[in-house]
Amino acid sequence: MPYFGSKHRALLDFFRMYPKAALAFSGGTDSAYLLYAASKSGADIQPYFIKSPFQPQFELEDAQRLCTLCGIGLKIIEADTLSDASVAENTEKRCYYCKKLLFSLLKKRAGEDGYTLVIDGTNASDLASDRPGMKALQELGIRSPLRECGITKADVRVLSKKAHLFTWNKSSYACLATRIPCGTPIQQEKLRLMEKSENAFARLGFTDFRIRLDGNTARIEVPARYMKKVVRKRETIRELLADDFSAIVLDLKER
Repeated sequence: MPYFGSKHRALLDFFRMYPKAALAFSGGTDSAYLLYAASKSGADIQPYFIKSPFQPQFELEDAQRLCTLCGIGLKIIEADTLSDASVAENTEKRCYYCKKLLFSLLKKRAGEDGYTLVIDGTNASDLASDRPGMKALQELGIRSPLRECGITKADVRVLSKKAHLFTWNKSSYACLATRIPCGTPIQQEKLRLMEKSENAFARLGFTDFRIRLDGNTARIEVPARYMKKVVRKRETIRELLADDFSAIVLDLKER
């Protein structure tokens, strides 16, 4: 696998050049492989999980599991994102304000712990034009080794599978705030409702889905392969969600 091997070596070279770094660790596929590669390079890597109302509990559990497998202690930073009006108002710049808040907290904590370099799991498939939060990372001087080494999401999955990381096929996950329509203020109760609803839906065997809040309607988005399954299980889904929503709809545009 020479193509992927060269990219992995480029990543190892990054950590040889920068042997001490703080990692914004979400427990997702990208940051998991980044942690693995850093540990294999012998770098002094310290992962930090930023716990906010936007992060579901399973993400923290996955992050803890990964750190245990890598033999590295995880540090948790508590962040009250909803206390920042620019975030809670949920304008089109929410992601920028949120990233600026979270990574400012991370930089401060990392600096106190002796880490001047902060890295994250942005990969080469992530287009800056599609991700307002990346502007905040650039302003704060956050480095993205996967992106710098030309490693795409597909590359990360192949490399992670070869490394036997359980996250190799983990579904991509956007924070809970993305379930609330832009312009609708974000409230703790709404975030808890969406986390509860998606957890229930996942227990039915669905992956790569989203449940969006539209007024008091739950709008379900699934890949095309699950459309028929949703219809077959409509009564079960209705029983799970009916108490919390006035209507439950299936978005026919596949995820």
